[in-house]
Amino acid sequence: MSEFRLPGEGEILGKVIEMLGDGRFKVICADGQIRVARLPGRLRRRLWLKAGDYVIVALWDFDREKGDIVHKYEKRDVEELKRRGFAEAIEALDSYA
Repeated sequence: MSEFRLPGEGEILGKVIEMLGDGRFKVICADGQIRVARLPGRLRRRLWLKAGDYVIVALWDFDREKGDIVHKYEKRDVEELKRRGFAEAIEALDSYA
């Protein structure tokens, strides 16, 4: 089992709310902003996303309104996120949908 991943510098927790096609997704982020995030080509065949999935979005340096999805949390990982101090962020993301 791999090490549990938390959002780092320049990354934010988000929840997929809509699939836009062509590897792009509409994501509500923990700061309350809705962003368009893309799934990089290196992850397209390995990471399958659907609405309701929790993800880590790496924000672009030149356009903070967009980002790349770099990690997907499994259902069992959400409880671990809550234990590690992200309970408020998860509740805020859940209240949006």
